Amino acid sequence: DRMADKFARLLSISLGNIKNLYDEKYDKGSFIKNIILDNILPSDVLYKTRELKLSVEVSRVVLLVRSQKTVEVSLVDVLQGIFPDTAKDFIIRIDDHDVAVVREMKQGATEQEILKLAQELHDTVTSEIMVKVSVGISTVVETIQELARAYREARIALEVGKVFDTEKNIISYD
Repeated sequence: DRMADKFARLLSISLGNIKNLYDEKYDKGSFIKNIILDNILPSDVLYKTRELKLSVEVSRVVLLVRSQKTVEVSLVDVLQGIFPDTAKDFIIRIDDHDVAVVREMKQGATEQEILKLAQELHDTVTSEIMVKVSVGISTVVETIQELARAYREARIALEVGKVFDTEKNIISYD
């Protein structure tokens, strides 16, 4: 009857909202985004990291991919194709022009390996979606709490690089 239909619709909306809240609470990508954008309290980082079963002390690097045009979904799709391991590598859309890639590196990764990775990323994105991009590379950080600093380093590398090195597409903070 109509009364049962109304209650079923109400229950459907409530259960949908609960599912969305649960998915957001346990989404590793949004957690990493909150860390790099400083939207989470430092005291909550370790607790939430353990809750999401992420490694705290792992070497990571942030690659900031900046597009000349507005970022479309295809850029994120191409980056997810390059880094398919969603448990260790995170592709985070920052705004209309920037996409951050948080990449887990093996212990003792050299600067040459990171530059080679950035060059492969740049070449793949440029050839697949025909958009000019610049890549900013942070220093390697050892803990998850330092990801915000690494993101700022990658952003600074791009800002300073476009002033002093207009010909380069890949700029390292170092």
